Amino acid sequence: MTTHEATVRWERGPGEPFTDNRYGRAHEWRFDGGAVVPASASPHNVRVPFVDPAAVDPEEAFVAALSSCHMLFFPAFAAAKGFAVDSYADDARGHMAKTQDGREWVARVMLRPRIAFAGDEPPTPADIEALHHAAHEACFLANSVRSEIVVEDPEAP
Repeated sequence: MTTHEATVRWERGPGEPFTDNRYGRAHEWRFDGGAVVPASASPHNVRVPFVDPAAVDPEEAFVAALSSCHMLFFPAFAAAKGFAVDSYADDARGHMAKTQDGREWVARVMLRPRIAFAGDEPPTPADIEALHHAAHEACFLANSVRSEIVVEDPEAP
């Protein structure tokens, strides 16, 4: 099996006292391919100026990773069924909740993909549902979490 690595780096800023919880949460994620991503706590959890609202927070990254994993499997399964995908865009959303003992967690992730297909015979709604089911079942990350992951038609009322 494979191993995946990321390096997370944070430093206390000059003059930040730290013990009063008034320190910056901005940090960076470094990946083996060379990508460096500015990261921070969510401004929903920690107030500005102690966060960088423009940076990616772990909750957003969690939602994006689940969406990306699903998206990577969907076209592969579509191709295997003879359907050509022209584009795939997902406005995914993660919903926080509290457990019975008051801990917060990402309880639900809504994938809302908009997919364009090429060809004279596009997949039927049943075909698309089956492709989403297969992508969900295959997604490594979906298999790794307890959050509910739902695929929703963004065009539905």
